[in-house]
Amino acid sequence: MQGGEKIVLDPATNSGDSPQPGIHQLIAADGTAVTDALLAPLVADVDDAQLLDLYSDMVVIRRIDFEATALQRQGQLALWPPMLGQEAAQIGSVRALEKDDFIFPTYRENGVAYCRGAKLAGIMSTWRGSANTGWDPYEFNMATPQIIIGAQTLHAAGYAMGLTMDGKESLAIAYLGDGATSQGDVHESMVFAASFQAPVIFFCQNNHWAISEPVRLQSHVPLAGRAAGYGIPGLRVDGNDVLAVLAATRWAAARARSGAGPSFIEAVTYRMGPHTTADDPTRYRGVTELEEWAAKDPIARVRAFLLGRGALDDAGEAAVAARADAVAAELREGTINMPDPDPMTVFDNVYTSEHSILDRQREHYARYLAGFAGASDTATLEGNRS
Repeated sequence: MQGGEKIVLDPATNSGDSPQPGIHQLIAADGTAVTDALLAPLVADVDDAQLLDLYSDMVVIRRIDFEATALQRQGQLALWPPMLGQEAAQIGSVRALEKDDFIFPTYRENGVAYCRGAKLAGIMSTWRGSANTGWDPYEFNMATPQIIIGAQTLHAAGYAMGLTMDGKESLAIAYLGDGATSQGDVHESMVFAASFQAPVIFFCQNNHWAISEPVRLQSHVPLAGRAAGYGIPGLRVDGNDVLAVLAATRWAAARARSGAGPSFIEAVTYRMGPHTTADDPTRYRGVTELEEWAAKDPIARVRAFLLGRGALDDAGEAAVAARADAVAAELREGTINMPDPDPMTVFDNVYTSEHSILDRQREHYARYLAGFAGASDTATLEGNRS
C-alpha cells in the first residue's frame, strides 16, 4: 500500500447509521465514519491511498465475479460460486495477512485467491473442470478450495499447531460460512485449537443463507457468541465494511502472533447472488430482504467515504475501471483458450508415490477410453450420409 493522508475517525463525523447492536463498524452504510474504540486504533495507519487500494481490489473482484458468472452461463465454466456482496469481507481479511500466513479457503474465496497472486486462468480451471486446483498451495500459502463444508477448519487448526511446534510466528486462517458452523468438523477444530492455543483465525462470513436455510434457523444467537463456549474470543464485525474487517482481522492476527491463541470473527454480510450458479434463490428468499442489503453495498459505501474525503475523483474512478476491464479481459481470454487436459491426468496428484490400486484403475480407464477410438470418425461418416 502507498502512503498518503492518514484517516482520522473523528466522533464528530459520526452522522451515519448507528452500528447494529454488538456489531463493530468503522464506515456506515451511507459512507460516513463511525467511532469504534476497539477497531479504530488498529487501522490508524491506513491512509486514503491505502483505502483507495482496498476499494480498487473490491471493484476488480466484483468484475471477476460478473465475468465468471457470464462465462458459466455461456457454457465455458461448469459451475461458479458468486461472491457478490462479500467483497469487503474477502478483501479486508486477506489484506490484513502476511505472506507467510497460510490460508484455508472454502470454494467461494476466489477474490482472496486473486489477491494472493493466483493466476486468473488457474482460478477458472477448477470451475471449468480442467484441473483439481488452480494454484500451487505452497507458492501462495493458500490451500486448494475446499468443497466439503467445514473440513478446512480442521486443516487450519492442525497446520497452526504445526507452526507452534516449529516455532514459527505466522498463523493459519480458515474461511468458513454460517452454515459450516453447524458442522462437526468446525466443532472439533475449535475444541482442538482452544485446547492447544493454536495460532488460527476462524473467519466466518455470515452471508445469512446456507444454500436455502436461513442463519436464524440454525443459530438463535450471534455466531460469534458460540466461540465463548470453546474459550475462544469472538468478534462480530460489519462484513460489508472493508475497514472494519481489516481491523478485526488485524486484531485476531495480533492475538495469534503473540501466542494468545485462536480467535473467531463473524463478518456479518450478505450473499446477493445465488449459492452457486446451479441455485435459484428466488425460491426461498424475498425481494425486500435483497433490497435491504443492496442498500448496504460494501463497494458503494467505501466509494462514498472516499468521495466525501475528496480522495476519489473522475481520474481515480477511470483508473479503477480500467484495471477491472483489463482483469476481465484476461480472465475471459484465459478461460476460453484453456486447453483440455489429458484424461489420464485425473490420476495425477492422488498419492505422492505409486499405488497398486490406482495403477489398476488407471489401466481400466485407459482401456475404457480406447473403446471410443474411431468413434468421432464414425460419427462424421454417419453425418455425411444424412
